[in-house]
Amino acid sequence: MTLKIFSVIFTLFVSCVFVTSPSFAAPLSPEKDSNAYKILEDAGYGIETPDLAHNPTTAHITTVYDEELKRYVFAFAIHSLIDDDRGIASITDRQRVEIKTYQKSPSSMIAKEGDTLIVRYKMRLPAGFKTTNKFCHLHQLKGMDNADHTADVKHPLITLTACSAKDGEQKLELRYFDRKTRKMSVMTAANLEEILDEWVEVREEVSFGKNSAKDNNGKYSIRVVRLKDNREILAFASDALDLWQTNSSGLRPKMGIYRSVGEKRSLEKYLRDEEVRFTDIEVRKM
Repeated sequence: MTLKIFSVIFTLFVSCVFVTSPSFAAPLSPEKDSNAYKILEDAGYGIETPDLAHNPTTAHITTVYDEELKRYVFAFAIHSLIDDDRGIASITDRQRVEIKTYQKSPSSMIAKEGDTLIVRYKMRLPAGFKTTNKFCHLHQLKGMDNADHTADVKHPLITLTACSAKDGEQKLELRYFDRKTRKMSVMTAANLEEILDEWVEVREEVSFGKNSAKDNNGKYSIRVVRLKDNREILAFASDALDLWQTNSSGLRPKMGIYRSVGEKRSLEKYLRDEEVRFTDIEVRKM
């Protein structure tokens, strides 16, 4: 009898451990040359691409074999003279190839106030990557609108942005938008050349503080590390940022290429077709 009771208690204990313990999916990467859209969508990501801008329709995220990593990765392609924003022909000043978490994603991939979100991924920009003095976002933290469409989510909260400085030097900037002042600030920057034609790992941790608009108690940290020599290219940390967007139903990450081509595509001649590679993508709550 004692043995049976012990067996029942042990079974209940094990069941509780496995039910209550969080289950974290492995970082996402393609195992072979396969349908990138299916892999990403099955993992909970939404896809925003200008496939419809091409005739015939052309996939802008594919899987390719990377000679440096010796495995398959995701390739995000953008075409300077053709692509638009999600196939919407009326948008003539920007183009986008991005993935994001969204309303249909698992709740573990979207942050509410009080949550801490971990975002990690590896990224490689090609040699000769072109920038302008306008934005080219490689990563965004951005709020989702609510059912009444009253959320303050026009601007991303935080971005990792490639751009050209006034002196022409290419920069990798960490930008933050303050909802009170309505101003964007560059929190830190690095020389973009340091990561061109190199794999880097981006590690980001964000605590979306409860009532952060009042208490200013959000916490944020990011590190961009070059893989070949483990050198830290960019880093920033703060425990005094307002990290929420008013009336947002949740905050989520976006990764890819979202760049300005100027009003009426006036800057497209200064850009070129690019392929930015991503792999080992991980988004989860603590």
